[in-house]
Amino acid sequence: MKVFVQDMAKCIGCHTCQFACKDEHSGNDWTPYAKPQPETGQFWRQVKEVVLGSAPKARLSYVPSHMCNHCDSAACVKACPMKAITKRQDGLVLIEPAKCNGCELCVDACPYGNIWFNKQLKLAQKCTGCAHLVDRGWPIKEPRCVDACIPGALKFGEEADLKDLIAKAEVMHPEYGTKPRVYYLNLPKKFIAGTVYDPGNEEVVIGATLTLSGDASATLKTDAFGDFWFEGLKEGNFSLKIEAGGKSKTIANISTKKDVNLGDIALS
Repeated sequence: MKVFVQDMAKCIGCHTCQFACKDEHSGNDWTPYAKPQPETGQFWRQVKEVVLGSAPKARLSYVPSHMCNHCDSAACVKACPMKAITKRQDGLVLIEPAKCNGCELCVDACPYGNIWFNKQLKLAQKCTGCAHLVDRGWPIKEPRCVDACIPGALKFGEEADLKDLIAKAEVMHPEYGTKPRVYYLNLPKKFIAGTVYDPGNEEVVIGATLTLSGDASATLKTDAFGDFWFEGLKEGNFSLKIEAGGKSKTIANISTKKDVNLGDIALS
């Protein structure tokens, strides 16, 4: 069974995978796998910038979107009255253009919003995993996006061969229950960050002990710049205790609904 594994820590935001997908499918008729993708308006793979936090405690990450997850329990397959959508033995999910009647029920059914509707052709369309290349014995045996990825952030292959990466990865929205076959490493997570300083000495506090409690617990110390970063947090509510030189301060009710920059914190 084929799977995709994508490492967001390696993605540099070059968009080469996005361009390669567009080049492969726009203006090219790969019947019976897919009709041509429109020149504008559709991206079967798109890279989006995700800005976390606020200056100066900010992170920039890149996350792919609109790529079909080729789910084992695909909602689109169940929704199609024409049986135009099938789950292949190798794990790829395809929409057969000849059977699609343009009802758009699959577009509405996909919880990820990864199915497009081609108004000109009156067809539902999406990522095919470049099945037309895989089936025809293309020497590289990879989808165009994977082949084009400069930093090697994208992997495609047999589940058994990629099991070590999968064990450390996660899927998008597991709560949907669709059992996706696209896995992600190092997706951006919530964080709490700030800088501790001593207003009396007008200096940052190096080596202050910070204890995070609440929906998760962690302890660390401020660095040589008085900065701290609690990273990899889930959405929740937290309390932060700061201690140094016999001084203590507690900040309560910190919500990580969004990434949190606590700014400059005076310890006095």
